[in-house]
Amino acid sequence: MIVAGKWVERDKTIGVYDPQDDSLISTVPAASSEDVHKAIAGGTEGVRIAAQMPTHERMAVLNRAADLIAEREDVFATTIAREGSKTIREALKEVRRSMDTLRISAEEARRLHGETIPFDQKSGSENRLGYYYRFPVGLIAAITPFNDPLNLVAHKVGPAIAAGNAVIVKPSTVTPLSALQLAEVLFEAGLPPKVLSVVTGYGREIGDPLVMHPEVRMISFTGGTSAGEAISRKAGVKKLSMELGSNSPVIVLKDADLNEAVEATVQGAFSAAGQNCIGVQRVYVEDDIYDDFSDRFVKRTKRVRVGDKLSELTDMGPMITEQEAVRVEQWVQEAVDRGANLLTGGERDGAFYLPTVLERVPSHCTLAHEEVFGPVVSLYRVSGLEEAVRAANRVNFGLQAGIFTRDVEKAFVAVRNVEAGGIMVNDSSDYRIDAMPFGGIKGSGLGREGVKYAVEEMTEIKVVCFKFPDRHII
Repeated sequence: MIVAGKWVERDKTIGVYDPQDDSLISTVPAASSEDVHKAIAGGTEGVRIAAQMPTHERMAVLNRAADLIAEREDVFATTIAREGSKTIREALKEVRRSMDTLRISAEEARRLHGETIPFDQKSGSENRLGYYYRFPVGLIAAITPFNDPLNLVAHKVGPAIAAGNAVIVKPSTVTPLSALQLAEVLFEAGLPPKVLSVVTGYGREIGDPLVMHPEVRMISFTGGTSAGEAISRKAGVKKLSMELGSNSPVIVLKDADLNEAVEATVQGAFSAAGQNCIGVQRVYVEDDIYDDFSDRFVKRTKRVRVGDKLSELTDMGPMITEQEAVRVEQWVQEAVDRGANLLTGGERDGAFYLPTVLERVPSHCTLAHEEVFGPVVSLYRVSGLEEAVRAANRVNFGLQAGIFTRDVEKAFVAVRNVEAGGIMVNDSSDYRIDAMPFGGIKGSGLGREGVKYAVEEMTEIKVVCFKFPDRHII
């Protein structure tokens, strides 16, 4: 791991396993609280170094890092596929997204500016002139999950560097290798060593020292709601950016293009084995087309090819651990026991869980109101848009949603009334570009990611006002 810019080893290690066959890929150090304090001490020096880097140097580092990833995209993709759940095709897409993320970060570095302020708008302030500008927050703790082990790290580190900050990354314990490879190319691209640490270890041992330390001025966290709530209670007075997941709804009205709606929602439900914060979990289908949609959806789901992640022919690999697959299996069984109808799937083999479709899931089931984070989708019959919107808003999440309709007026009704940070019209909830503001409301988190918006959140505003002596105009 990297502590204050230095590669270090430790006697106590954590095994990194391929969830497909439970084979050991590598080991990483199990960091201690002492390691965290060393990273923070180095990071406080890194704060001064990063703040003094001129914009063109920050841009050069980020662009060069993206170029290096492009040269090694097969290596990065294989790492993502082996340590996580993604197929090799999905992993390659993530590698290319990470390049875009870094390049967009470089571009946003040049756009980080303030504005002049007309202080003479107030009577008595005629002899004042001023402006505001943005300056770096300082030391940022970036805590990332397993499901996008490269691009979600890039989404935090890229903007942090663009804004002139130092950053300590705590990657997921099960997928730390991609983060370490990203750090390697950033240093090779010219990033000063103390600007970045990547500390590998268990959250129960290093989480509190990292988030509670007063030198850490911002926490950027992507993960579960309970962990986010715990961090917010412990962090103290500092900036928080949190993406806490969802239970994403999609509405399909009777005038929709059914072929398009089925294809998009199946892809949105089962990509990355459903381990996706904006993955489709609930689909509300207007009554007139429900039977047709359901039939097509199930047939398309059965064509999802589950198997070897490294095969180009595979559509879906295993879940991240067998334990997670067992949890999903239990949630589905609970729903079936309480009256849900299992249309397809519902079978587990180790960490593999087949793409699963249910209908008539009771509202009191865990599946109905929590984030499943697995390859499970529930279909619901609704009378129309109004009922669909009410049902979509029934959970304590609001990250992204989707609606399929040819009626622009109905689309705007959904846009206005669905409680979410984003709504995709004629697309599933699982659509995103890395330049857009991304985040949610209610239990889905605080703040917005997306490079430009993350850069802004990773800065503070300073107001400058000059008072000039009273003089006659010449």
